[in-house]
Amino acid sequence: MKISTLQEKKLDELREIARELDLSGYSELRKQDLIYRILEAQAEGATSSNESQQPSGDAEGLSTTSPPDDGTEPSEAEAESGSGRSPKDADKPAYMRRYDPDETELRGMIEKVGVLEVLPDGYGFLRSDEYSYQSSPDDIYVSPSQIKRFGLQEGDTVRGRIRPPKEGEKFFALIQVDSINGRDPSELDERADFEFLTPIFPQERFVLEVESDSYGPRILDLFAPIGKGQRGLIVSPPKAGKTVLLQKIAKGITTNHPDTHLLVLLIDERPEEVTDMDRTVEGEVVASTFDKDPERHVEVADTVLLKVRRLVESGQDVCVLLDSITRLARAHNAVTPEKGRTLSGGIEAGALRGPKRFFGAARNLEESGSLTIIGTALVDTGSRMDQVIFEEVKG
Repeated sequence: MKISTLQEKKLDELREIARELDLSGYSELRKQDLIYRILEAQAEGATSSNESQQPSGDAEGLSTTSPPDDGTEPSEAEAESGSGRSPKDADKPAYMRRYDPDETELRGMIEKVGVLEVLPDGYGFLRSDEYSYQSSPDDIYVSPSQIKRFGLQEGDTVRGRIRPPKEGEKFFALIQVDSINGRDPSELDERADFEFLTPIFPQERFVLEVESDSYGPRILDLFAPIGKGQRGLIVSPPKAGKTVLLQKIAKGITTNHPDTHLLVLLIDERPEEVTDMDRTVEGEVVASTFDKDPERHVEVADTVLLKVRRLVESGQDVCVLLDSITRLARAHNAVTPEKGRTLSGGIEAGALRGPKRFFGAARNLEESGSLTIIGTALVDTGSRMDQVIFEEVKG
């Protein structure tokens, strides 16, 4: 049973599952702790069933299974397995010092995916898309040795096997890396940085028309075709149908170009609009609703930008639909320190660097994939700030 499935259940339902698994003391646990216990019990059950299916060893009790080969020399492994704290333990937070990913069995583990955030101490966490890639109880600990071994970078989408936290631990732990940005880890020995790849003009186009009675995508195909690696703005007054047009564009891309990774980023939107977009669009939807602080809006947008850049570095075609770049610029303006220099409309001079960096990341790369960004911009709102944002972003 997946973590997301357990989180959707009520506490009484979780207690019923715990009772069926014969867990002790489940009635006194909080919901999140109870989820950990259920996942741990399931992992242990899978491990015991795998062990019962393994053929027994010879008369001397030799095991027929071997631990995973991680390239560690026997002398190094023996030196690190001695009594006391090993040198690797110094790189780990206190709650993870008992955990060694190189010596942990891989049977009965849970598979999970997340976007890597590397902390200043050298270790990192995989953030879940269910929490818009922000800190959450479902974060997965990644050790410094794994980050160095696989050459992981901040923003990488990592899929691997994890285990539930043991007693005294706080987070899930990554045990095995199965893929990085959708590719096998062995294929990413050498990868160029996004900034050093060669941008060229778009060479392929998106075909958006799906239904003959849907005129918006058809008109776009005829008069304003969208190429892979292009950046574009949908400009209109409020309540003119920009979000509906974005949904139709998303449907056209997911239907006609299923190999393209679609991501919809909603900034400062109403929660009900986020739910509607999530149910309408088949791609990934990341949102920061209007009840959140501007700092969170900026953090979510920066994380999404890092993620899609890493995907493009790995050769994928990515399309980001941003609603809206005006609200993203407002958030940057709110968090930018005042330096006494303001533009017309009350915008700080450095507040537009973030939105322009996000919008300018769209490009078609000669050696790799492409990043397409289609954003919405508000005009005729009665705010001079919104007009200045539009004029600055469009160039």
